[in-house]
Amino acid sequence: MTPSARPIPFLHRPRRPLRAMVLLLVAGSTSSVGLAGWAQSTPALPSPQSVRPLPMASLPAAPPPVGLPRLASEVSCPTLQQQLAQVLGNEQSRWSISVADGSGRLLADVNGRQPRVPASNQKLVSTAFAIDRLGPDYRLSTQLWRLQDGTLRLTGQGDPDLALPQLQRFAQLALAAGGESASPGTPVRLELAEESSQNWWPNGWNPADRVYAYGAPITRLAITSNAIDDAVSNPPSRLQTLLRRSMAQRGSQPVQLALVSARQPLPSDAVLVHEEPSTSMHGLLSLANTESHNFTAEVLLRQAAGSWDVAEASRQEFLWLSDQGLPLEGVRIADGSGLDRANRLTSRFLVALLLRMDHHPYSRDYVSSFAIAGRRGTLRNLYKGTTLDGRFFAKTGTLTGVRSISGVLQTTDGPRYVSALSAGAGAPNTTIGRVLRQVQNVSLCPPTL
Repeated sequence: MTPSARPIPFLHRPRRPLRAMVLLLVAGSTSSVGLAGWAQSTPALPSPQSVRPLPMASLPAAPPPVGLPRLASEVSCPTLQQQLAQVLGNEQSRWSISVADGSGRLLADVNGRQPRVPASNQKLVSTAFAIDRLGPDYRLSTQLWRLQDGTLRLTGQGDPDLALPQLQRFAQLALAAGGESASPGTPVRLELAEESSQNWWPNGWNPADRVYAYGAPITRLAITSNAIDDAVSNPPSRLQTLLRRSMAQRGSQPVQLALVSARQPLPSDAVLVHEEPSTSMHGLLSLANTESHNFTAEVLLRQAAGSWDVAEASRQEFLWLSDQGLPLEGVRIADGSGLDRANRLTSRFLVALLLRMDHHPYSRDYVSSFAIAGRRGTLRNLYKGTTLDGRFFAKTGTLTGVRSISGVLQTTDGPRYVSALSAGAGAPNTTIGRVLRQVQNVSLCPPTL
């Protein structure tokens, strides 16, 4: 792999267990409610004694948003437009930058309709889709079921925080449930419902990226997000090894493990034995947006779409975007995380999305999952000690030759929605900082009467 072909990872580093990290991120956060009719969400996660959740296809379609601000099509602040042109100078062709205020005025726009590779700004789309379709009370679930013939089946939804302690509980319960009606010496039969290897990665992910932690395979039963220091090359094999070891430590019964397709329907008479829920929805959003965790973003896309086929999930997400009335010219969805270079977004689209989501009933869950300039996540070391410190909530994106930052800037005149996408620009972080400080000067764009 050549350096030019390899994206710059956010998570290719040792990190604390995800559950501990999420507890730090979500402390003190609350969800907001309002604007009825924007979106439908699924009920809270059912208890282990209840029936399995209804499939997404059975839920009613969300009504279209009514009375919400739409992004204007014409620039209304020529002074800010001129200032941004001066900041960009002779690099203007390498940038797409759009700025809007809370009423939907397009304050400035430089190449705002130019489709560009968004890198991890793609996560802004998949997390918006997820919070709208799934709701703030949703949790991913890993479940142990007992079938009528005594066989056990482990199913999952890609919990990024699933780790050895949870797996050990499943092992203990599988031994107990499998041995209840079996005669001595009869093996405990445990099926692991998983995706086939051809579905572990989006097709557009560079094969060289797949060996790193940020490019780990996307599977339903993923121990530590299928990564240790680097990606686990065969997650089902590792899972079977860990399960056999755990079950051998807890009993002398023979064990038969088998892989089955996760697309195979669970029998209607299956009985739920045990369930391990993930961290909260806000925690999942924060993993995707604050820490730019690719695995979590991919899982959220699939769960929100109700399909683990990435092409179908991307199609469902695009249909959802269309329902929101967003400017979709040039937009292309290829995955949920932004590691696929086939993704295309425009800065004008991203600003419109941010504007719309800031008026969503779950806007606080969404925006509070972003990194914060000078304070948290992938922006913790940027703009510290400047006027932007603690005032810019955003998502970053980095691939070789690509730098993107889009988010909400708090000003004395209310929020400003800013998206900056660059391709081949020099010192992009410095340029974006200069752009943001111009946007922060609200005197350049006086309010309309």
